[in-house]
Amino acid sequence: MQSPWAVEVTDLKKSYGGAYALRGISMHVGWGQLFGFLGPNGAGKSTLIQILTTLMLPTSGSATVAGYDVNRDHTKIRFQIGVALQDTGVDPLLTGWELLTLQARLFGMNRQAARVRATELLAQFGLSEVANKRVRTYSGGMRRRLDLALALVHRPSILFLDEPTTGLDPMNRMSLWSLLREIGRESQTTIFLTTQYLEEADALCDQIAIINHGEIIAEDTPAGLKRIMKRDVIEVEPESPSAIAEVVSLLQPHYKDLTVDRGVVRLIVPHGANEIGSLMNRLQEKNIALASLKVTPPTLDDVFLELTGHGQHPSQEGKEKAVTSP
Repeated sequence: MQSPWAVEVTDLKKSYGGAYALRGISMHVGWGQLFGFLGPNGAGKSTLIQILTTLMLPTSGSATVAGYDVNRDHTKIRFQIGVALQDTGVDPLLTGWELLTLQARLFGMNRQAARVRATELLAQFGLSEVANKRVRTYSGGMRRRLDLALALVHRPSILFLDEPTTGLDPMNRMSLWSLLREIGRESQTTIFLTTQYLEEADALCDQIAIINHGEIIAEDTPAGLKRIMKRDVIEVEPESPSAIAEVVSLLQPHYKDLTVDRGVVRLIVPHGANEIGSLMNRLQEKNIALASLKVTPPTLDDVFLELTGHGQHPSQEGKEKAVTSP
Protein backbone atom coordinates (compact mmCIF):
# COMPACT_ATOMS: atom_id res chain seq x y z
CA MET A 1 0.00 0.00 0.00
CA GLN A 2 1.31 3.44 -0.92
CA SER A 3 2.44 5.68 1.92
CA PRO A 4 0.01 8.56 2.61
CA TRP A 5 2.89 11.04 2.11
CA ALA A 6 5.54 11.29 -0.60
CA VAL A 7 7.92 12.81 1.97
CA GLU A 8 7.42 12.84 5.73
CA VAL A 9 9.91 14.49 8.10
CA THR A 10 9.58 14.47 11.89
CA ASP A 11 11.84 16.39 14.29
CA LEU A 12 14.83 15.92 11.98
CA LYS A 13 18.20 17.19 13.19
CA LYS A 14 21.66 17.24 11.69
CA SER A 15 24.67 18.37 13.69
CA TYR A 16 28.39 18.60 13.06
CA GLY A 17 30.03 18.41 16.45
CA GLY A 18 28.25 21.07 18.50
CA ALA A 19 26.83 22.92 15.51
CA TYR A 20 23.42 22.29 13.96
CA ALA A 21 22.50 22.60 10.29
CA LEU A 22 18.96 21.29 10.95
CA ARG A 23 17.33 21.98 14.30
CA GLY A 24 14.34 19.64 14.53
CA ILE A 25 12.29 20.24 11.37
CA SER A 26 8.96 18.56 10.56
CA MET A 27 7.08 18.66 7.26
CA HIS A 28 4.88 16.65 4.89
CA VAL A 29 4.85 16.61 1.08
CA GLY A 30 1.78 15.21 -0.65
CA TRP A 31 1.82 12.93 -3.66
CA GLY A 32 1.74 14.82 -6.96
CA GLN A 33 2.67 18.13 -5.30
CA LEU A 34 5.24 20.55 -6.61
CA PHE A 35 6.80 21.50 -3.29
CA GLY A 36 9.15 24.46 -2.92
CA PHE A 37 11.81 24.59 -0.20
CA LEU A 38 13.21 28.09 0.25
CA GLY A 39 15.75 29.70 2.52
CA PRO A 40 18.88 31.84 2.57
CA ASN A 41 22.18 30.20 1.73
CA GLY A 42 23.30 28.54 4.94
CA ALA A 43 19.76 27.87 6.18
CA GLY A 44 19.89 24.07 5.76
CA LYS A 45 18.28 23.46 2.35
CA SER A 46 21.10 21.41 0.88
CA THR A 47 21.53 19.44 4.11
CA LEU A 48 17.89 18.33 4.04
CA ILE A 49 17.92 17.39 0.36
CA GLN A 50 21.07 15.31 0.89
CA ILE A 51 19.38 13.43 3.75
CA LEU A 52 16.19 12.83 1.75
CA THR A 53 18.18 11.54 -1.23
CA THR A 54 20.21 9.18 1.03
CA LEU A 55 23.51 11.00 0.52
CA MET A 56 23.75 11.85 4.23
CA LEU A 57 22.38 10.42 7.48
CA PRO A 58 20.52 12.58 10.00
CA THR A 59 21.73 12.94 13.57
CA SER A 60 18.27 12.29 15.02
CA GLY A 61 14.60 12.38 14.13
CA SER A 62 12.98 10.49 11.28
CA ALA A 63 12.26 10.90 7.58
CA THR A 64 10.57 8.70 5.01
CA VAL A 65 10.61 9.04 1.24
CA ALA A 66 7.91 7.14 -0.66
CA GLY A 67 7.25 5.37 2.62
CA TYR A 68 10.85 4.15 3.07
CA ASP A 69 13.09 5.12 5.97
CA VAL A 70 16.14 7.23 5.04
CA ASN A 71 18.23 5.46 7.67
CA ARG A 72 17.51 1.88 6.57
CA ASP A 73 16.06 1.74 3.06
CA HIS A 74 18.67 3.49 0.89
CA THR A 75 18.36 1.15 -2.11
CA LYS A 76 14.56 1.16 -2.13
CA ILE A 77 14.48 4.95 -1.95
CA ARG A 78 16.97 5.34 -4.80
CA PHE A 79 14.72 3.35 -7.13
CA GLN A 80 11.78 5.61 -6.21
CA ILE A 81 13.48 8.98 -6.69
CA GLY A 82 15.15 11.01 -9.40
CA VAL A 83 17.76 13.56 -8.39
CA ALA A 84 19.23 16.56 -10.22
CA LEU A 85 21.72 18.44 -8.06
CA GLN A 86 23.53 21.69 -8.88
CA ASP A 87 26.82 19.96 -9.67
CA THR A 88 26.45 17.02 -12.02
CA GLY A 89 28.95 14.28 -12.66
CA VAL A 90 28.09 13.50 -16.28
CA ASP A 91 30.97 12.60 -18.56
CA PRO A 92 31.41 15.48 -21.03
CA LEU A 93 32.99 13.10 -23.57
CA LEU A 94 29.84 11.00 -23.88
CA THR A 95 26.83 11.98 -25.98
CA GLY A 96 23.38 12.67 -24.62
CA TRP A 97 22.17 9.43 -26.23
CA GLU A 98 24.96 7.41 -24.59
CA LEU A 99 24.34 8.87 -21.15
CA LEU A 100 20.59 8.24 -21.27
CA THR A 101 20.91 4.65 -22.49
CA LEU A 102 23.62 3.96 -19.91
CA GLN A 103 21.43 5.37 -17.13
CA ALA A 104 18.52 3.21 -18.30
CA ARG A 105 20.69 0.07 -18.28
CA LEU A 106 21.93 0.88 -14.77
CA PHE A 107 18.29 0.93 -13.64
CA GLY A 108 17.77 -2.57 -15.04
CA MET A 109 16.27 -1.94 -18.50
CA ASN A 110 17.28 -4.23 -21.34
CA ARG A 111 19.00 -2.81 -24.39
CA GLN A 112 15.83 -2.31 -26.42
CA ALA A 113 13.88 -0.70 -23.57
CA ALA A 114 16.84 1.59 -22.83
CA ARG A 115 16.93 2.79 -26.43
CA VAL A 116 13.19 3.42 -26.49
CA ARG A 117 13.32 5.38 -23.22
CA ALA A 118 16.32 7.46 -24.37
CA THR A 119 14.51 8.34 -27.60
CA GLU A 120 11.38 9.39 -25.67
CA LEU A 121 13.32 11.64 -23.32
CA LEU A 122 15.46 13.24 -26.01
CA ALA A 123 12.26 14.21 -27.84
CA GLN A 124 10.47 15.39 -24.69
CA PHE A 125 13.37 17.63 -23.65
CA GLY A 126 14.14 19.03 -27.11
CA LEU A 127 17.51 17.30 -27.41
CA SER A 128 16.93 15.01 -30.40
CA GLU A 129 19.04 17.17 -32.74
CA VAL A 130 22.06 17.01 -30.40
CA ALA A 131 21.56 13.41 -29.26
CA ASN A 132 24.80 12.24 -30.86
CA LYS A 133 26.92 15.25 -29.91
CA ARG A 134 29.28 15.16 -26.94
CA VAL A 135 27.87 16.81 -23.83
CA ARG A 136 30.87 19.17 -23.65
CA THR A 137 29.42 20.93 -26.72
CA TYR A 138 26.02 21.51 -25.08
CA SER A 139 24.90 24.95 -23.94
CA GLY A 140 24.01 25.54 -20.29
CA GLY A 141 20.32 25.16 -21.03
CA MET A 142 20.87 21.90 -22.90
CA ARG A 143 22.91 20.48 -20.01
CA ARG A 144 20.18 21.33 -17.51
CA ARG A 145 17.56 19.65 -19.70
CA LEU A 146 19.80 16.59 -20.01
CA ASP A 147 20.28 16.51 -16.21
CA LEU A 148 16.51 16.50 -15.80
CA ALA A 149 16.06 13.79 -18.44
CA LEU A 150 18.66 11.61 -16.70
CA ALA A 151 16.81 11.99 -13.40
CA LEU A 152 13.59 10.78 -15.05
CA VAL A 153 14.93 7.77 -16.97
CA HIS A 154 13.44 5.20 -14.57
CA ARG A 155 10.13 7.06 -14.17
CA PRO A 156 10.60 7.97 -10.50
CA SER A 157 7.60 8.78 -8.33
CA ILE A 158 9.48 11.64 -6.62
CA LEU A 159 11.89 14.09 -8.25
CA PHE A 160 14.38 16.13 -6.18
CA LEU A 161 15.75 19.27 -7.85
CA ASP A 162 18.37 21.42 -6.13
CA GLU A 163 18.29 24.91 -7.67
CA PRO A 164 17.78 23.55 -11.22
CA THR A 165 17.70 26.93 -13.00
CA THR A 166 20.68 28.64 -11.34
CA GLY A 167 22.81 30.34 -13.98
CA LEU A 168 20.29 30.01 -16.79
CA ASP A 169 19.18 32.99 -18.85
CA PRO A 170 15.50 34.01 -18.61
CA MET A 171 14.48 32.18 -21.79
CA ASN A 172 16.03 28.87 -20.70
CA ARG A 173 14.62 29.32 -17.21
CA MET A 174 11.09 29.77 -18.56
CA SER A 175 11.57 26.75 -20.82
CA LEU A 176 12.56 24.61 -17.85
CA TRP A 177 9.54 25.90 -15.91
CA SER A 178 7.29 24.66 -18.72
CA LEU A 179 8.96 21.25 -18.65
CA LEU A 180 8.48 20.95 -14.90
CA ARG A 181 4.80 21.87 -15.18
CA GLU A 182 4.40 19.29 -17.96
CA ILE A 183 6.11 16.57 -15.89
CA GLY A 184 3.93 17.25 -12.88
CA ARG A 185 0.74 17.45 -14.90
CA GLU A 186 1.21 14.44 -17.18
CA SER A 187 3.00 11.95 -14.93
CA GLN A 188 1.79 13.09 -11.49
CA THR A 189 5.41 13.04 -10.35
CA THR A 190 5.98 14.64 -6.95
CA ILE A 191 8.60 17.39 -7.33
CA PHE A 192 10.65 18.65 -4.38
CA LEU A 193 12.36 21.85 -5.49
CA THR A 194 14.90 24.08 -3.81
CA THR A 195 15.47 27.40 -5.51
CA GLN A 196 17.08 30.78 -4.95
CA TYR A 197 14.59 32.44 -7.32
CA LEU A 198 11.51 33.39 -5.34
CA GLU A 199 9.49 34.23 -8.45
CA GLU A 200 10.20 30.66 -9.60
CA ALA A 201 8.68 29.21 -6.44
CA ASP A 202 5.71 31.57 -6.78
CA ALA A 203 5.08 30.53 -10.39
CA LEU A 204 5.57 26.77 -9.96
CA CYS A 205 4.87 25.55 -6.44
CA ASP A 206 1.65 24.27 -4.89
CA GLN A 207 3.13 24.46 -1.40
CA ILE A 208 6.19 26.25 0.00
CA ALA A 209 8.20 25.85 3.19
CA ILE A 210 10.70 28.50 4.28
CA ILE A 211 13.70 27.47 6.38
CA ASN A 212 15.98 29.81 8.30
CA HIS A 213 18.81 28.93 10.69
CA GLY A 214 17.92 25.25 10.40
CA GLU A 215 14.25 25.70 11.36
CA ILE A 216 11.10 25.87 9.25
CA ILE A 217 9.56 29.26 9.98
CA ALA A 218 6.57 29.18 7.60
CA GLU A 219 4.72 26.75 5.35
CA ASP A 220 1.72 27.46 3.13
CA THR A 221 0.63 28.00 -0.45
CA PRO A 222 2.27 30.97 -2.23
CA ALA A 223 -0.97 32.95 -1.83
CA GLY A 224 -1.23 31.98 1.83
CA LEU A 225 2.32 33.12 2.54
CA LYS A 226 1.63 36.48 0.93
CA ARG A 227 -1.39 36.97 3.16
CA ILE A 228 0.97 36.88 6.15
CA MET A 229 2.04 40.41 5.26
CA LYS A 230 -1.50 41.87 5.58
CA ARG A 231 -0.48 44.85 3.49
CA ASP A 232 -0.08 46.09 -0.07
CA VAL A 233 2.65 47.68 -2.12
CA ILE A 234 2.18 51.03 -3.88
CA GLU A 235 4.67 51.84 -6.63
CA VAL A 236 5.01 55.48 -7.66
CA GLU A 237 7.03 56.32 -10.77
CA PRO A 238 7.40 60.05 -11.51
CA GLU A 239 7.39 61.12 -15.14
CA SER A 240 10.73 62.86 -14.64
CA PRO A 241 13.50 60.85 -12.90
CA SER A 242 14.76 64.13 -11.45
CA ALA A 243 11.57 64.33 -9.36
CA ILE A 244 12.44 61.23 -7.32
CA ALA A 245 14.07 63.21 -4.50
CA GLU A 246 11.06 65.52 -4.25
CA VAL A 247 8.62 62.58 -4.16
CA VAL A 248 10.63 60.92 -1.39
CA SER A 249 10.79 64.15 0.61
CA LEU A 250 7.04 64.66 0.19
CA LEU A 251 5.95 61.11 1.10
CA GLN A 252 8.50 60.02 3.70
CA PRO A 253 6.86 61.87 6.62
CA HIS A 254 3.60 59.98 5.94
CA TYR A 255 4.87 56.49 5.08
CA LYS A 256 7.31 54.74 7.34
CA ASP A 257 8.13 51.87 4.95
CA LEU A 258 9.45 53.65 1.85
CA THR A 259 12.21 52.54 -0.52
CA VAL A 260 13.50 53.64 -3.93
CA ASP A 261 14.44 51.16 -6.63
CA ARG A 262 15.44 52.08 -10.19
CA GLY A 263 13.38 55.25 -10.41
CA VAL A 264 10.34 53.86 -8.58
CA VAL A 265 9.26 54.87 -5.07
CA ARG A 266 7.86 51.84 -3.26
CA LEU A 267 5.54 52.13 -0.25
CA ILE A 268 4.24 49.29 1.92
CA VAL A 269 0.87 50.16 3.47
CA PRO A 270 -1.94 48.28 5.29
CA HIS A 271 -4.62 49.00 2.64
CA GLY A 272 -3.27 50.20 -0.69
CA ALA A 273 -6.57 51.18 -2.28
CA ASN A 274 -7.48 53.40 0.68
CA GLU A 275 -4.22 55.34 0.39
CA ILE A 276 -4.39 56.23 -3.28
CA GLY A 277 -6.63 59.29 -2.87
CA SER A 278 -4.52 61.07 -0.24
CA LEU A 279 -1.27 60.10 -1.99
CA MET A 280 -2.48 61.58 -5.31
CA ASN A 281 -3.62 64.78 -3.59
CA ARG A 282 -0.15 65.30 -2.11
CA LEU A 283 1.53 64.77 -5.48
CA GLN A 284 -0.92 67.02 -7.36
CA GLU A 285 -0.44 69.84 -4.85
CA LYS A 286 3.23 69.87 -5.87
CA ASN A 287 2.43 69.43 -9.59
CA ILE A 288 4.38 66.17 -9.77
CA ALA A 289 3.41 64.29 -12.93
CA LEU A 290 3.46 60.48 -12.84
CA ALA A 291 4.50 57.95 -15.45
CA SER A 292 2.74 55.17 -13.49
CA LEU A 293 1.04 54.38 -10.21
CA LYS A 294 0.02 50.89 -9.18
CA VAL A 295 -1.10 48.92 -6.15
CA THR A 296 0.00 45.29 -5.88
CA PRO A 297 -0.10 42.60 -3.21
CA PRO A 298 3.25 41.73 -1.61
CA THR A 299 5.58 39.48 -3.57
CA LEU A 300 7.14 36.30 -2.23
CA ASP A 301 10.36 38.31 -1.97
CA ASP A 302 8.64 40.65 0.50
CA VAL A 303 7.42 37.70 2.56
CA PHE A 304 10.84 36.06 2.50
CA LEU A 305 12.63 39.18 3.71
CA GLU A 306 10.01 39.82 6.38
CA LEU A 307 10.18 36.28 7.77
CA THR A 308 13.91 35.70 7.59
CA GLY A 309 15.01 39.21 8.51
CA HIS A 310 17.56 39.15 5.68
CA GLY A 311 18.14 42.45 3.97
CA GLN A 312 19.28 40.91 0.72
CA HIS A 313 18.18 38.30 -1.75
CA PRO A 314 19.07 34.76 -0.68
CA SER A 315 21.30 34.23 -3.70
CA GLN A 316 23.56 37.10 -2.61
CA GLU A 317 24.40 35.73 0.80
CA GLY A 318 27.24 33.57 2.06
CA LYS A 319 27.65 29.85 1.58
CA GLU A 320 25.82 27.32 3.73
CA LYS A 321 27.19 26.89 7.20
CA ALA A 322 26.08 25.13 10.34
CA VAL A 323 24.34 27.01 13.13
CA THR A 324 25.54 26.66 16.70
CA SER A 325 23.05 24.88 18.92
CA PRO A 326 21.56 27.05 21.67
